[in-house]
Amino acid sequence: MKYIKNKKNGLKVIRTEILFTPILVTIPFIVGFLLINDWYYRGVLEGNAAEFYGELIIGLVIILGNIIFDVPFIKSLRELSKKNK
Repeated sequence: MKYIKNKKNGLKVIRTEILFTPILVTIPFIVGFLLINDWYYRGVLEGNAAEFYGELIIGLVIILGNIIFDVPFIKSLRELSKKNK
């Protein structure tokens, strides 16, 4: 049996990606901001920020990486959804 591509399957895939896009975008932002928040409260305010610089770096990497990879993903998803209409 061969796999036959048709327009219906493509639309279902795009709908599924659109459905999960908010989750893929927001969860890394939340985790990154929680790490930065923890660094600020437990590190900066208590006076031992050097012990928590790892959390700051990981939080920033997560947020910046999310921005770098999500912007092209969302642009391509919008183009595909416009193309398949």
